[in-house]
Amino acid sequence: MKERRKQADIKILDFSPELQPAFERLNRQWIERYFEMEKPDYEILLNPQEQIIEQGGAIFFAEFDDAGIVGTIALMPEDKDNYKMVKLAVNENYQGYGIGEKLCRALLAHAEQLKARKVVLYSNTALQSAIRLYKRLGFIEVPVDNSAYERINIKMEIFL
Repeated sequence: MKERRKQADIKILDFSPELQPAFERLNRQWIERYFEMEKPDYEILLNPQEQIIEQGGAIFFAEFDDAGIVGTIALMPEDKDNYKMVKLAVNENYQGYGIGEKLCRALLAHAEQLKARKVVLYSNTALQSAIRLYKRLGFIEVPVDNSAYERINIKMEIFL
């Protein structure tokens, strides 16, 4: 059943203020499942319009069939040419449908439209399926530099 309903049933939506609660809920569930919420999480999740959209970033949502919003991802500018992929979260009941990959591809396509040179991401090596997805998309591991999060132990980047 999962295979048959994969990508065709996923619709990617842009951010709108009424979707902020879904952005917060999905990310809180994901973070609290594996780690603990940290100060930057609260700042971004409670104020995505100010912290991401108004800074020149973007937030995307995955709507799956009749289940509603089941995934989200955000793109934040680091400077004029470089962006950061943040806050990828997919409801655990809908993992395995290709939702994370479709969100990542939408984000990378948007970064290309913005004429981004590079997209970076920070993660944790305990999240093996996410790391495999990033590698499949073309991200490569680079040395970790400063991060606002304690849970970060891997940095990856992709040149567009």
